[in-house]
Amino acid sequence: MTKGKNLWGGRFTSGVDPSFAEFNNSFTFDRRLFAVDVRGSVAHCNGLLAAGVLSGDEADKIKVALETILERGRVGAGYFDEMESEDIHSFVEARLVELIGDAGRRLHTGRSRNDQVATDLRLWLREAIDQLLREVRPTQEALLNFAETKPGAVLPGYTHLQRAQPILFAHWCLAYFEMLARDRDRLAQTRTRVNVLPLGSAALAGTSFPIDREAVAHELGFDGISRNSVDAVSDRDFCVEFLSDCSLIMVHLSRLAEEVILYSTSEFGFFELSDAVATGSSLMPQKKNPDSMELVRGKAGRVFGHVVSLLTMLKGLPLAYNKDMQEDKQAIFDAFDTTQACLKVAALVLRNVKLNEERMRAAASQGMMNATELADYLVRKGVPFREAHETVGRIIVTAMERGVELDDLSLDELRSWSTEIEDDVFDALTLEKTLASKSVVGGTAPQRVAEALRAARELL
Repeated sequence: MTKGKNLWGGRFTSGVDPSFAEFNNSFTFDRRLFAVDVRGSVAHCNGLLAAGVLSGDEADKIKVALETILERGRVGAGYFDEMESEDIHSFVEARLVELIGDAGRRLHTGRSRNDQVATDLRLWLREAIDQLLREVRPTQEALLNFAETKPGAVLPGYTHLQRAQPILFAHWCLAYFEMLARDRDRLAQTRTRVNVLPLGSAALAGTSFPIDREAVAHELGFDGISRNSVDAVSDRDFCVEFLSDCSLIMVHLSRLAEEVILYSTSEFGFFELSDAVATGSSLMPQKKNPDSMELVRGKAGRVFGHVVSLLTMLKGLPLAYNKDMQEDKQAIFDAFDTTQACLKVAALVLRNVKLNEERMRAAASQGMMNATELADYLVRKGVPFREAHETVGRIIVTAMERGVELDDLSLDELRSWSTEIEDDVFDALTLEKTLASKSVVGGTAPQRVAEALRAARELL
């Protein structure tokens, strides 16, 4: 293995301790920036050419060599292991000098690793965001497909994990669809703030060479250039924002995972995972474990940890660049990998869940889940809501003492609590009417859910 030359050695008269060199180096993980580093270098080369810093011949040699380096890195994994380097930037420069000699050393004119790495990170994050935007969509589509195949399925709705009111299963699916839709919006908004070019800021004060930063930004697909060179190289708020977006995606996936896990238990019995997304026990032959979603739930903590790690790293840093900021990369790389993997698994699980509709419907029909509907019935008869609420509470006590549901009580028994109750009450308390009555926009009435499904499909 050859050793790449450090980019900073002229000031030093003795070598770096090997253990510190290993501690200082980031090449094992920042090589992931390889392709964007080469791409940024090509654009910088063009900027130097336009500024008259490089001749046409020098620029052509540099760009041909950079394309060669990029191609060799893409086709040969061992290409990175042949040379020991401090980071991906020194690796690319060393390979460049290896190919074209002194002309390769001229490429770093007018830039620092500070603005170089900030540019690389923004280029990489832009692609990562685009990839996550594509990955969220199949999970949303899996929710929609599931909902559309079970339009009449009913599920108990819960508050405090206590049965509250019945809802359509499709309405439940659409709740997670909406969460993921907001996640996509957040990612898209973050992308606009990521898509700003810091190159040209150099170490912190800007470059003295007349590089047209706007032209470089245009070549690299950035929407604009940074307005302050110190800020451009010293902040990583765009990384924190990306990690926060990933964290919220993981919050939503973790909540989905928790419900799939709960509903797959024998105590609930609403869902059954197919063998494709479940595991068994090494001891207990009867077990079918929802490991797929338990891992999604568990991995959320990793992503949350990266947000805290990066915030803590940044909170006390003086301007401008500090080596602490090297810690940003592993956080964003792992958060991206984890979030992407969990989105894929969540979509896979949703395609491999079977509903026990009979048990779901039975659960949605028991436990006084039409109590609110009885109170609303009384309100429509002119009873003030607080009085209606108290009256229904007393009726519930009677029903519980007898071990029956509200609609099992006779009309005379119900009228003993309120003379406003008439024989039309039993129609009002049916599951179908309970669902249909929630007909406001956003409600669980079948008509509204059907409209929401169509709107969600159009959104995708």
